[in-house]
Amino acid sequence: MTHIQPAFDGIELAAPAPPKTRRIVDDYEAWVTEVWDAFVEAADTRKPFTIAEIAAAKKLPDPPHPKSQWGALPARLQDAGIIRHHGFGGSERAHQSLVHVWIGVPAALRETVARRRREERAARRAAGRRKTSAA
Repeated sequence: MTHIQPAFDGIELAAPAPPKTRRIVDDYEAWVTEVWDAFVEAADTRKPFTIAEIAAAKKLPDPPHPKSQWGALPARLQDAGIIRHHGFGGSERAHQSLVHVWIGVPAALRETVARRRREERAARRAAGRRKTSAA
């Protein structure tokens, strides 16, 4: 049996281009500084959002270790009193996952919220120390 190769008819069979990867910033603190304003701006709208939505809409770079470091950003934003938890929603990147939905804290209340979070954390640490010293 012989193999007959079909004649080339001039149609270009090009594969689709690979998806663009986002730029990765080498230093975590520099990355936080670079993306911070985008999340403050999203919080100022007082509309619910996910971290991935803002990152995609603003074409933000990735941190040095994207799989583990995106999750630390909302904690920092909460500690600064900029955002608070609003609920859960579907993930755009991982379609079967639930992710946190955030909403902005009004600018006039941000320092009060941040102070309360610091006090709550200090109280939990103190309770933990008392518990371990009593044992």
